[in-house]
Parts: sequence; C-alpha cells; structure tokens
Amino acid sequence: MTISDWETSLKYQKSQSNQLVFALTVVMKLQHFKNWMEFWKASVQPQREDHEQEEWLTNGSVDVRGRPVLRIKSGGWKAAIFIMVLEFTDGLTSLALQSNLIIYLTTVLHEGVAESVKNINYWTGVTAAVYLTGAFIADAYCGGYWMVFMSSIIYLLGLLSLTLSVSLSALKPPDQCDDSVCSKATSTQIGVFFLALYLVCLGTGGVKPSLEAFGADQFDEEDKTEMAKKNSFFNVWFFVLSSSILLAVTFVPYIQENISWGFGFGILTVAMAIGTVVFLYGTPFYRHRPPRGSQVSRIAQVVIAATRKINKSMPSDVNLLYEDMESIKSSQRLLSRTQNFQFLDKAAIVEQDSSEWKIDKRGNRKPNPWKLCTVTQVEETKLILRVVPIWICCFMFGMALTQSMSLFVKQGSTMDRRLGSHFIVPSASLVGLGNIGGLVFVTLYDRCMVPLARRITGNERGITVLQRIGIGMFLSVMCMITAALTEKKRVHVARTHGLLDNPRSVIPLSVFYLAPQFLLMGIAGVFTLVGMQEYFYGQVPDSMRNLGIALSESVLGVSSFLGSLVITIVQKATKGRWFVNNLNRSKLDYFYWLLAILGAINLCFYVYITRIYTYKKVVKQIISDTSSSP
Repeated sequence: MTISDWETSLKYQKSQSNQLVFALTVVMKLQHFKNWMEFWKASVQPQREDHEQEEWLTNGSVDVRGRPVLRIKSGGWKAAIFIMVLEFTDGLTSLALQSNLIIYLTTVLHEGVAESVKNINYWTGVTAAVYLTGAFIADAYCGGYWMVFMSSIIYLLGLLSLTLSVSLSALKPPDQCDDSVCSKATSTQIGVFFLALYLVCLGTGGVKPSLEAFGADQFDEEDKTEMAKKNSFFNVWFFVLSSSILLAVTFVPYIQENISWGFGFGILTVAMAIGTVVFLYGTPFYRHRPPRGSQVSRIAQVVIAATRKINKSMPSDVNLLYEDMESIKSSQRLLSRTQNFQFLDKAAIVEQDSSEWKIDKRGNRKPNPWKLCTVTQVEETKLILRVVPIWICCFMFGMALTQSMSLFVKQGSTMDRRLGSHFIVPSASLVGLGNIGGLVFVTLYDRCMVPLARRITGNERGITVLQRIGIGMFLSVMCMITAALTEKKRVHVARTHGLLDNPRSVIPLSVFYLAPQFLLMGIAGVFTLVGMQEYFYGQVPDSMRNLGIALSESVLGVSSFLGSLVITIVQKATKGRWFVNNLNRSKLDYFYWLLAILGAINLCFYVYITRIYTYKKVVKQIISDTSSSP
C-alpha cells in the first residue's frame, strides 16, 4: 500500500469518525431537549396523585353534545381566549354606540337635548331588562353557550341594519340647516333607526351577562390549580373590557365624525362578525353547565312553605331544621343559617304530617318541596332578599355614570376641542379620560392601597366589597359637584363672549376643563363597578350566578330609566327651563346639583343598610355528589 493510499484511508476513517461524533451529539441534544420539555410540562402541569380519576371532570360539565369532558382537552385558557375575543368586540361595539349616540341624535337626526337623553336612557333601560331576561333563560333553559350564539346573530342583524340606516341618505334628514333651523327626521327615518338600535339592544343584552359567566365556567372550582386560574380570569377580563372601551371612545368616534358615520358603524359590524366567528371556532374546547331549571320556583317554595307554618314555633335546637343532599347538589355548597328573615326559617321545620312527604318512582321518601324546604334553600332565598336593597342603592350611582356618557359628552361638543394646531378631539373620546384614569388607578389600588389597608384592617381584600362600593358612590357625588361648577364656568365664558344664543359656535374654553369630572367618574367606577360585579357574583346563590352578573350589568340600565323619569319630572316642574335645545340656555348645572343631593341622600341610606348586612355564610365546600349529608 502506497503512502497516498494510507493518507486516503486515514481521511476516510477520520470522516467516518466525525460523522459518528456528530450523530452522537445530535442524539444527545435531542435527548436533552426531550428531558427539558418533560421538565417544563411537569412544572406547568403538576402531576396528580389520582390522575386517572381526575382526567374526567366530575363537576357536571359536559361538551356541546351533552357528553362528559376530559380536563386536559377542554376548558382553561385555551377555551377562555375565544370567549374573550367576543367580549372585546362586544365591549367595543356597545360602548362605541353608547358614547357617541347623543351626538348622532342631536346633529344628524336633529333631536333636542332632553329628547335625546331620554331616548338613550330608554334604550339603556331596555337593555338592562334584556340582561335579566337573558340570564334567567340561560340559567333555566338553554345554557350560556346557546344564549350567546343566538344573541350574537340578532346582534349582527341589528348592526347591519344600523349601518344601512346611517349610510343611506333616504334614511336620514338633510345635513343643511337654515338660520340654525334644521329639518326634523321623518317618522320612517326615526322608526328604522330605532328598530335597528333595539335589535342591537336584544343582542348585547343576551350576550353580555351570559358570556362572562360562560367564561368563568371554563375553570373548575373543585380543582385548586384551575381555581387560581379562575381568579386571574376575572383580572384579565377587566383588562380586555377596559381596552375595548378605550378603543371604543377614541378610534371609532374619530372615524364617525371625521370620515363618515356609515364607515364607523361598518367597522363595528365587521368587528362583531369576527368576534362571533372566533367564538364559534372555540366550540370543541368549551365546557358547558347544563341548565338547572327555574330558580324562581325554589324561592316561591320557601315563601309558601313558611306561610303554611306561620303559627308553628321554631325548635329550640336549630340543627333539627331540615337539610338533605338535594339542596347541597343544587348549590354545590352548604349554607349556614343566619339570624335575619327568621320567618322564612319555618319553611324548614319538620312535621310528622304525612302530606309533607311523597314517594318517588324508586320508592324513596322525598319531601314535598311546597311544604318542606331545606336550610340551604331557605338561605338562598334570604340571599336574594338581602341583595335587593344593595341593588336599589346602586341606582343613584348608575344615574350619575349614565349622565357622564351623554351630558358630559354634549358639554364637550360645545367647547374648544383642539389638541395642538391640527388635531380636534372627538367629543365621545372624552370618555376615554375616565377610562385611562380608571386603568391607572386600579393599578395603584392593587399595588399600594390594598396592601396598606390589609395591614390596618386584617381583611384579605383590604376593605370589604360593600365598603368598596360605598367609596365609589361618594366619589360619584363629588363628580356631580365638580360637573356643576365646570358647567357654570362654561356658561359664564359663553355669556362673556356673546355666544349664549349661538349654540353651534365653539366656546373659547378648553374641553380639558371637563377632565376632572371624567377622571373622578373613572376612579369611582374602579370602586363601585368592580365592587358590584364581585358582590353580586359572590352573594347570590351559586345556582344563580348568571343572574347575579346580570343584576350587576342591569344597574346602569335601570338607572337610565330612572334618569329619564327624573328629567321628565324636572321638565314639568321647571316648565322646560332646565333643558332646552340650546345647551347654553339650559340649566345643566342645576341638574348636576340635584343629582349630587340625591346621591348624598342615597349614600346615607346605603351606609345604614351595610351596617346591618349579613354576608353569605358557607359551612363547607361539596367536593362531589357522593358526599354524605351532615
């Protein structure tokens, strides 16, 4: 063998050796990557001791076809993200409509200020009624998923009709105004617009309360890991909603006022369509809670059973009151007896009367629900009775907030809205000041105020939920006082420059004079709006949490009805002097002072109610349906 042959052989062996080393290196890297991935999966999804048993959900959740679901293949963030997309588009659409609606009614349909405010209040009020109705139907009959789906279709039809109404010249009056006199919209034009608007009302009223409850249902409360994620879910939900509101009161109004109303409404229609498609795309991942039937009948059973036993005496030992697994299964938690509304406790008195009991098809002895109720069922009824006064007290805050969405915006439309030399701030975008203030303040509240308050009070939340709501009510009163003083300043500047009888002229006063009242209302919302959501979700029966969220959402709607009633009374009492078509000649500051006084009186009543309030008392968490009754 020649030297050249040796060299060739050595090179070949070296090449083979390098390839072997390279292959071994790749295998080791792949094994290292595999080990790292297994470690990462173990850290993200902790191992369970009873993995095989917990693979299937045991809390009653099913898929869209009613079949049991696997934990690993359903729910959690992979399902909630689709729901949050629809919440973002719903928040964007509904708030964009509400924030700029008064501008469209007064400048395009040429309605008067008082008439426009009343129409907005009526629309918001009907939406609140739909909230309650939709939540009841979802809880009792069809479930959250199907309620959201059907309502989204109606929502889209309403938005499409609304876009056509504001785009076609035949469906709106002429833009030209002669000598400050504008052509009124015809009855047909008004009818088409409001028909479309109330279709949107039906849609959003069915979507909003059911969507949040359906999102929360994607996390299992019986699992500690998922329960921690559920707490984060509400924080993320608030962030998504706030982001959509900020976009709704800045970007969309600018498009509507500077490009066209039709293009602005068209954007909302497309956004809602995208949100609906994304929501439907997530269907295979959703967990569903089957509807549980009407909860109203359970409340009626308690009232009737207690009335039947009105002459009976309570047993000396309250442990003798009736309780069984049926009550526990329906609410998932056993409630402890409370001292108020003791008349209702008589519904749980056990008698030897055979008419209180009946035999089912399996031969089991069951109580007649109209004659004998469980302690938990009685306590659920008490929860509803305790919630009602708090709900009523929140109306005054809602009235103040709804005025900030309409009258505050109308004030801003008469002022100098220039920002720099070229940009003009859309009137509806002023609502974004309150939203920004709320987003900043909620961060300070969580990071600074809660830890400090926790050290002082010993309460895990820093302050109680009812205290949080009360602080927001106080700030809303201060907001109305600030608004009254600012309005007095605005009218004074208009009078000084001889613009009182020129309602279409711009008053030389910066629109940012309105910033304090918007910021105050935004901070008030951090306390009261978030507090209401937490309160109504936590203090209603577990089987009525959809309705609890609807009660929270309905506050603004009912408040709008009451606001319209107050405006009507004020108009009659003042013979129309407080509200005229010329905002400069109106007495808007007087109206703000009236709201401040009513809010202060309401706050005093609220403080009294909270001092005697009893929170829900839970004895134990029921882990599974096989648990035994104590």
